[in-house]
Amino acid sequence: MMLPFLQGIGIGGGLIIAIGAQNAFVLSQGVHRNFPIQTAVVCSLSDGLLIFLGVSGIGSIVATYPLLGQLTTWFGALFLIGYGARSCRAAIQGGSLDATARKIPSRWRLLLATLALTFLNPHVYLDTFIFIGSLSGQLAQVDRYLFGAGAMTASILWFFSLSLGAGFLAPLFRKPLAWRLLDGFVCLTMWGIATSLLWPKLQHYLS
Repeated sequence: MMLPFLQGIGIGGGLIIAIGAQNAFVLSQGVHRNFPIQTAVVCSLSDGLLIFLGVSGIGSIVATYPLLGQLTTWFGALFLIGYGARSCRAAIQGGSLDATARKIPSRWRLLLATLALTFLNPHVYLDTFIFIGSLSGQLAQVDRYLFGAGAMTASILWFFSLSLGAGFLAPLFRKPLAWRLLDGFVCLTMWGIATSLLWPKLQHYLS
């Protein structure tokens, strides 16, 4: 019963914990102690809405067509392998994050900037509608929503940890080693989940 929830946490966490515009923005505003709770709430609610729409909408469509489910499983596994390879390359190359971006003085301007960085990012729709939604379509209806709840939980934990802990994390993540370790963790998570998706199918073909 808990496996879909844990899978959702793993996939959601692997997708969201990566260097990107949204995370850089959350970290930079958190360093300034500039409405960190509000920023985390907006990001979590936005991701939660998109994950719910993906799980309830796209997931249902995929569940209706078994062939589509098979294709999305392979697509999802290949996506994870590619995503993991990108994280592996980032871990090897290293990187750093400048968390000294300009502070946004107005709460409403901060809200609009946060929403723009979330909803104007095309990758968020690939992650939530296509990827999370498609993978959830392989599951029974109850497990589908447990999977989505796991992904939402990962989003909430990450954004609040990043925003509220930014004052402690910012000096750390200016060091390339910290991002190498983080990208390495994302790589192993993605490849591990891809293996769990493909292994049953490989066993079926080999038996």
